[in-house]
Amino acid sequence: MAQADFDVAVIGGGPSGATAANDLARRGLKVLLLDRDGRIKPCGGAIPPRALKDFEIPESLLVAKARAARMIAPSGREVDMPVGDGPEGKGYVGMVDRDVFDEWLRARAALNGAERITGTYERIDRDSDGMAVLVYRQERGGPDRRLRVRSVIGADGARSAVARQNIKGAEQVKCVFAYHEIIKTPDPATARAADFDADRCDVYYQGHLSPDFYAWVFPHGDTASIGLGSANKGFPLRETTALMREQIGLAGCETIRKEGAPIPLKPLKRWDNGRDLVVAGDAAGVVAPASGEGIYYAMACGRLAADAVFQFLATGKPAALKQARKAFMAKHGKVFWILGIMQYFWYSSDKRRERFVKMCADPDVQYLTWQSYMHKELVRRKPVAHAKIFVKDMGHLLGLSRA
Repeated sequence: MAQADFDVAVIGGGPSGATAANDLARRGLKVLLLDRDGRIKPCGGAIPPRALKDFEIPESLLVAKARAARMIAPSGREVDMPVGDGPEGKGYVGMVDRDVFDEWLRARAALNGAERITGTYERIDRDSDGMAVLVYRQERGGPDRRLRVRSVIGADGARSAVARQNIKGAEQVKCVFAYHEIIKTPDPATARAADFDADRCDVYYQGHLSPDFYAWVFPHGDTASIGLGSANKGFPLRETTALMREQIGLAGCETIRKEGAPIPLKPLKRWDNGRDLVVAGDAAGVVAPASGEGIYYAMACGRLAADAVFQFLATGKPAALKQARKAFMAKHGKVFWILGIMQYFWYSSDKRRERFVKMCADPDVQYLTWQSYMHKELVRRKPVAHAKIFVKDMGHLLGLSRA
């Protein structure tokens, strides 16, 4: 029987794939990291400080630290939410540039032993002995290249080809279509006129900017990300972004690049093929509903996928692959469920968005929101705060609270 070329082939070098490749290489496995050239995902670039600790990320990769978020309602009402657990805020949301951040993660995996190949995934074939054969191309129109691999992690993003080809039901994942433009940070005079703050994330809950999601302005040091998302395939993302830039006074800022891509907002029901393959990150659908946060969850998912594959290779039991989804949902499933309900209800009309922004002014809401974001788990230390929020939330749901 011919030997395998690699123990694991990781398809996709974003935060999830690069994390999985790094973890497995550090465990001594022979790892291939296959990634396309020059792809930058449209992303606000926000990560919680916990990510720096959990995944050993140097603070130097942060290009900005947002100390507050500002929520803007359809009426123009603004609610500031200082990051932290008090009225002044004590924490920050880290901001990264995905081109630099993702490449650093890939380079780290390579330094720890993963072999990097730039190319495009085509398919998984099977040799006569049943072993998976990764088929890829290194250039457009070039010949197929083939490598025997003992296992596969598909981390090739939303609408994952690995998932669609190998996991039943993966093609049915629902997505929000995101688009953003990277601009040069406005000069001080323009920033004041546009009410732009390099230490603040602005989130617009306005139906004309997004009928079912939100629009944003996120600071990135010398640059900023301006974008929006919608699950409505016919919604004019580019045209609306131009309208938004006019609306907020940033139309004259130099545009550096423009990017768009689908973002899944619901985990797949199954992540493995029951044999030797598991998906992770956007390919598994682990982007948080309502917020669209994906970097931390992608890295957490990549780590769990790596753990599952390591156990599979150690035991030879394909059932080990199921542990990736089981462990992720045990830790984050309840948060995803709550955020999904929130998006479904509060984002459905401008009337409800108006009430949602009003609710964000509540100190208890702010405390629990930031604590859950920073620590990536539901806060259990303040049951009275949870009870108060439940009562207030029901009042808004039933229309009993004054707008």
